[in-house]
Amino acid sequence: MRNLASSERSTVGMLHWLWLAAVVIAIDQLTKWMAESNLLEGQPVPILPHLNMTLAYNKGAAFGFLANHEGWQIWLFAALAVIVSVVIVRWLHKLPSDRPWVASSLALILGGAVGNFIDRILHGKVVDFIDVYFDIPFWMQNYHFATFNVADIAITVGAAMMIFIGLFASHQLEG
Repeated sequence: MRNLASSERSTVGMLHWLWLAAVVIAIDQLTKWMAESNLLEGQPVPILPHLNMTLAYNKGAAFGFLANHEGWQIWLFAALAVIVSVVIVRWLHKLPSDRPWVASSLALILGGAVGNFIDRILHGKVVDFIDVYFDIPFWMQNYHFATFNVADIAITVGAAMMIFIGLFASHQLEG
């Protein structure tokens, strides 16, 4: 009987990682609110060398992909976030309890996807505010990376973790 209880627990045990997604969502929304409350759009505020806080809005996806369209892309990206979120929650539900690295990476991606989904639904655009730049001598001065937010960081870290797991511990991805 003990084996049955153990196997049942392993099929639902990873849903407890949803706390990490909730933390990402809360921090993301709080920092976006702080950025909108304290920054003016497009006006950088230096924080550290190579780091500004600059309020920006993105109606598209990463690097402004599809941002210059008439609004249909907002609903496309919102729908994709819902689909990805459902897939991740189902994956977490079925994930054996001995896969915490997979679960944490999925929770980070989920939190980031939901954080940006909230922006798209409430504002019709994603609030970005972290502006990283580099001085590249000789050919370009002040190269600015795309402005991003906490949700984007969570998605990137979660995706990088999944790539690492896939490359070095692919057995962890198997059901």
